[in-house]
Amino acid sequence: MSEEAKKNQYSADSIQALEGMEHVRMRPSMYIGDVGVRGLHHLVYEVVDNSIDEAMGGHCDSIQVTINEDNSITTKDNGRGIPVGLHKKEGVSALEVVMTKIGAGGKFDKDSYKVSGGLHGVGVSVVNALSVHLKATVYREGKVWEQEYERGKTLYPVKSVGESSETGTVVTFMPDDTIFSQTIEYNYETLSNRMRELSYLNKGITITLTDKRNKDEKGEYISETFYSEEGLKEFIKFLDGNREPLIKSVIAMEGEKNGIPVEVAMVYNTGYTENLHSYVNNINTHEGGTHLSGFRRGLTSTLKKYADGSGMLDKLKFEVAGDDFREGLTAIVSVKVAEPQFEGQTKTKLGNREVTSAVSQAVSEMLTNYLEEHPDDAKSVVQKVILAAQARHAAAKAREMVQRKNPMTGGGLPGKLSDCSEQDPTKCEVFLVEGDSAGGTAKQGRDRNFQAILPLRGKILNVEKAMQHKVFENEEIKNIYTALGVTIGTEEDSKALNLEKLRYHKVVIMCDADVDGSHIETLILTFFFRYMRELIEGGHVYIATPPLYLVKKGTKRRYAWNDEERDEIVASMNGGAGIQRYKGLGEMNAEQLWDTTMNPEFRTLRQVSIDNATESDRIFSMLMGDEVPPRREFIEKNAVYANIDV
Repeated sequence: MSEEAKKNQYSADSIQALEGMEHVRMRPSMYIGDVGVRGLHHLVYEVVDNSIDEAMGGHCDSIQVTINEDNSITTKDNGRGIPVGLHKKEGVSALEVVMTKIGAGGKFDKDSYKVSGGLHGVGVSVVNALSVHLKATVYREGKVWEQEYERGKTLYPVKSVGESSETGTVVTFMPDDTIFSQTIEYNYETLSNRMRELSYLNKGITITLTDKRNKDEKGEYISETFYSEEGLKEFIKFLDGNREPLIKSVIAMEGEKNGIPVEVAMVYNTGYTENLHSYVNNINTHEGGTHLSGFRRGLTSTLKKYADGSGMLDKLKFEVAGDDFREGLTAIVSVKVAEPQFEGQTKTKLGNREVTSAVSQAVSEMLTNYLEEHPDDAKSVVQKVILAAQARHAAAKAREMVQRKNPMTGGGLPGKLSDCSEQDPTKCEVFLVEGDSAGGTAKQGRDRNFQAILPLRGKILNVEKAMQHKVFENEEIKNIYTALGVTIGTEEDSKALNLEKLRYHKVVIMCDADVDGSHIETLILTFFFRYMRELIEGGHVYIATPPLYLVKKGTKRRYAWNDEERDEIVASMNGGAGIQRYKGLGEMNAEQLWDTTMNPEFRTLRQVSIDNATESDRIFSMLMGDEVPPRREFIEKNAVYANIDV
């Protein structure tokens, strides 16, 4: 048989039977989502989840997470310590089984944990498989036990290395840079946001995060301690701190319904956006699911019953819809489910049907009690609902106008749009450009085959402070909808997008590299986050990065994107260089704009993603809302870096 024939032969021998750890290393994305920045941080969450499980079982109240100088991670808890005795079936220590077998661990034993955190339940063994080195230290039974591993393989049997009266588990791991080739550098803010979230979701636990790579003014390591006494009630206050409250206090409940622990907190503000955040076993289910359906059902039926009984709806000439009850609402729903069934594109949509009625009952009881005890607040909420219903009717007319202009329903494209010739949306990109001047340069500099240009006049509407019908009436926003080809949702789901009709799979925001440009960027991002979130979640939104400087000496021309780069280039030219500071895109000629910002071979595009939906919600409400002091504080703290990761 020839070599070629052997290569193409498909037989039983060519089926690879990969076991456990080998399979994790070959297909890491199946276990942790991806091998980029998100997957890297997921490793920490998996280890911390073990400690949270101990805490949920009442065995632990302190968790410490440390980013070490070399970007390795150490987690320590004061739980019972992972068992170290002999595992009868496997014939080795239980610690070794937990660390090296996929799907092993106490969370699969209903007697050990009634409910456990984590999305996939893959546990610390996956972290071990994807680390160049991992060391587990267990304080248990009066002794200190230890075992080390390399890329998931045991280096020596579990051994006793000392005595101690403490209990708990310490895990130190270094991510494998051959797996996480993009980066193994941990982002402090990302971990900090998640630890804060976990402290709110599991009240009474102290979580400390320390960064040994950086020190503060006093020469001490950067460190934060998160602790919540009131849980979701405090979480709501933190999230809604930048909005003007409509009612005096947070409406909250905690209890068990049909054997399912349910915790809910909600508050109304004077804004127009609806912010619902849902969690199952500490995981943010951003696709929603049965618990969110239960919340909406309980909220709508209870408020409608109260509003009907109050007589305040008598003069309304039309029915009040579910959306009307949720305008200006910020709410968090957290449930603990013994055996969660996840659905949806990213496996973050809860499918357990029994959860709907449990949450609906809990919300109904909580709201009924609150409305009876707080008649003034109840009146304010119903008045807000009536205003929302009136605005919705106005928005429906505005929505019809947008739909009529939509290219997919027979209307024309916006007059200012310079379209591309390519018909395949996956190959097309559209640049949202600030102003006609820059728009003109971009039109000349682009590749007409696959690049479209849509100039935006001035600053688009700040949707954070606008009623929905005002958003749909705004000319620039109508042009964005029409150019992208997406249709606005029905009244039942007023913000759902039809992404199948998306005409460009890359939507690039291209603004001047100055304060005004940053403001316009943020306005557009706020609009996308509030009204086209699926666009961001689908990975379609990007930010262009035009250069700040052109450094010239003789025939030499080099571009710089920041002050440090500029200084390095000037130094390399041995003095005598001329520096041009670009105040706007319009100052570049078409060739320069293509070379630096639009040419796929040389440009840098920053993809916009949502790492943490609750934190993104908080930042947008702070940056674009009415409250000035928190915004000023944020800008003063972040002005040096001047870029926002959402």
